[in-house]
Amino acid sequence: MASQKVENLLNLALDATEEEREKSLELDVGYNPIDREWDLIIKYSGNLDRVREVASDVVELQNEYAIITIRESLIMILAQFPEIEYIEKPKRLFFQVANGRRVSCIDAVQDTRFALFGQGILVAVIDSGIDYENADFRNEDGSTRIRYLWDQSLVPAEGRVPPEGYSIGAEYTAIQINEALQQPSIQERRRLVPSMDTSGHGTAVAGVAAGNGRNSNGQYAGVAPQSELIVVKLGNPRKEGFPRTTELMQGLDYVIRKALELRIPVAVNISFGNTYGSHDGTSLLERFIDDISNIWKSSICIGSGNEAASAGHTSGVMEEDRDTVIQLAVQNNQPTLSIQIWKEYTDVIDIS
Repeated sequence: MASQKVENLLNLALDATEEEREKSLELDVGYNPIDREWDLIIKYSGNLDRVREVASDVVELQNEYAIITIRESLIMILAQFPEIEYIEKPKRLFFQVANGRRVSCIDAVQDTRFALFGQGILVAVIDSGIDYENADFRNEDGSTRIRYLWDQSLVPAEGRVPPEGYSIGAEYTAIQINEALQQPSIQERRRLVPSMDTSGHGTAVAGVAAGNGRNSNGQYAGVAPQSELIVVKLGNPRKEGFPRTTELMQGLDYVIRKALELRIPVAVNISFGNTYGSHDGTSLLERFIDDISNIWKSSICIGSGNEAASAGHTSGVMEEDRDTVIQLAVQNNQPTLSIQIWKEYTDVIDIS
């Protein structure tokens, strides 16, 4: 039986067959069919003692949020715990294109009146990683500007240790990155710090946000060229090929914890997004971002838009005393959802 503590999309996924989940682009996200386990986001009150009894893995985040792994058969038992407020499944994340500084009015705050270049702050980039060898992210002496790099996509092993309190990926400090940069060959550098930005998106985003322009003699410097960086490369322990909201929440939690530890203000850039969820700011991901933005001296910036051609919205005018059919075109401009509204009722009567 569906629980009101369980997100509607998760309830739908639990009711669907495995074949239906596989055909969907979203229903199977977070599900491991081999172990029949789910990665889930929870909001709770009190403590996680009873949750740890039923979950195989628990990553405790700040402000009473957590990422857990739990057998599908135990989800409804979990929902009955009084300390559990809400349960939500992961969603896919997609790149959002970043705009250049030419449309951001940055020059006005970097002239002689203000001279704001990111001095004394951290810029955190949660994305596809970073090319840590790039000169734009190094000081004049060749040392790195990256204080911490957490690559969630790496498998923990000897020399690859996740950050304390987390269970995926590997964390590298500025000391370790500088040691890698001093090596004479790319093979030696990759052996010490094997993190790579294969898509280049995270490197480009970091360049816009904090590149110092050393590759272009200062012509293409970013917004905060004198800041230090914290980088999180989003990964997926299930190797499904895309990051999810569970990894994003852990990355954001990590960044704020590091900024608190260093006692340095942080500006966080998240150029990932999706169009799933409540659309009203009440999903656990959205509430978590709102809540954690009140911790420490942080500014969280999230990309939006870039979907004008996807036909994700529609509009129309209902005429008095007439039945109305609204067709929603959501893929390739082809109508895939038809809603019929009868004149005698105010509710949606038929969805096909």
